[in-house]
Amino acid sequence: MQELSSGQKLEKKLARQERKVWDKITAAQREEIFQLGEEYKSFLDRAKTEREAVESIIEHAKAAGFLALDTIEENGKLNPGQRFYLVNRGKMVILGVAGHAPISQGVRLVGSHLDAPRLDLKPNPLYESEGFGLLKTHYYGGIKKYQWTAIPLAIHGVVINSRGEKITFNVGEKPGDPVFTITDLLPHLAKEQMKKTMGEAIPGENLNLLVASIPHADEEVKERVKLAVLEYLHQQYGLVEEDLISAELEVVPAGEARDIGFDRGLIGAYGQDDRVCVFPSLKAVCELKTPTKTALALFVDKEEIGSTGNTGAQSRFLEYALSRLCALAGLQGPQAVLTVLANSQALSGDANTAEDPNYEGVLDKRNAAGLGRGVVITKYTGAGGKYEANDAHAEFVGEIRNLFNRNGVIWQIGELGKVDQGGGGTIAQFLANLGIETLDCGPALLSIHSPLEIASKADVYMAYKAYKVFLEQ
Repeated sequence: MQELSSGQKLEKKLARQERKVWDKITAAQREEIFQLGEEYKSFLDRAKTEREAVESIIEHAKAAGFLALDTIEENGKLNPGQRFYLVNRGKMVILGVAGHAPISQGVRLVGSHLDAPRLDLKPNPLYESEGFGLLKTHYYGGIKKYQWTAIPLAIHGVVINSRGEKITFNVGEKPGDPVFTITDLLPHLAKEQMKKTMGEAIPGENLNLLVASIPHADEEVKERVKLAVLEYLHQQYGLVEEDLISAELEVVPAGEARDIGFDRGLIGAYGQDDRVCVFPSLKAVCELKTPTKTALALFVDKEEIGSTGNTGAQSRFLEYALSRLCALAGLQGPQAVLTVLANSQALSGDANTAEDPNYEGVLDKRNAAGLGRGVVITKYTGAGGKYEANDAHAEFVGEIRNLFNRNGVIWQIGELGKVDQGGGGTIAQFLANLGIETLDCGPALLSIHSPLEIASKADVYMAYKAYKVFLEQ
């Protein structure tokens, strides 16, 4: 082997080299990556809505020995190593493992969001037109509306009937299930449509779900297809039309998570923003023994619409949970929770965007993330002049960088696009607003907010490693 020149030696010593996960792992780690990928795909298939995600998280947690916080409170004490969970309205959940250190010294937290862009049914959705039964929708979060036409769709969610009973709804996923769709205009007649911008070509009010076409047998009825749909819903679920007003029914892409590519190194699925962080942090917290500080995994709703509401990151649920943990530790008063928050550290788990060879102009290549290069550290998000961002302090970024380097976590730095290109936010700012030292950290994705987002199995694995070493230190 040719000896390196003095300049090459200096470059190797001083310059940061791009690291690709597949080049740095052992054969055993490669097997772990693919095994984790299968577990992650299974989770994605079971957790297409925030309610389903919470149910899957609790199922995992109970299997790993977590108990409801109420049960622990009955015993009056939280001992190091004990595992607990607390649920908020079926859409938000905290898992925790008590640490050796007093909780007054703070907690270590990984936060991620359960919701994803989708189509919600309107409160009065069902109507008939041109011999079809259709459902009106209202899109949730940032979507490209044209991506949601002419693809198979499923309906998930819950309906509260007139007796106050909760009816679970999931149609379009099981073998043999029908699927639904939103029609689009044929290109032969789309001359005027195609003159419009991509954002205007499909109006939001045109995202109407096709659900039926066979009329009821009674020809005296005015809206026969609509009646046939109502009859079906009544026979299958005991519903009447008014029950749809007290429903949360979400339209999502139908089908399973799939491997992408001949080498199966990528995963294509709906909802990976942000379940690509939810699953690794769930797995990490479930594998903890007794961490140094109490470790929390926080899973929130409503991030895609600003983290609002009483199940979003701007709610008081985290403070409420910490107040109960403080009480178990014998700490009373409002200052107790404030002290915990001030001494705490968090990783805000959210996806960043990866370099896409088809769209090279939107990212600053020197500060862009890529698939297969490890988990992404994002010092700040926001838009333009870092508006609505948490800009992590250098001291905390340095601490996390060194922690990852010491523990073999392959990581990269990333920004969400060029300075004036656009931008976006995460829950980091809301955690930081509470006084918690916070840094964004999660895998990069391609085709974010589309019906088929793409992640690298290698990056999912490195996110899991990153969250685990952070929580257990």
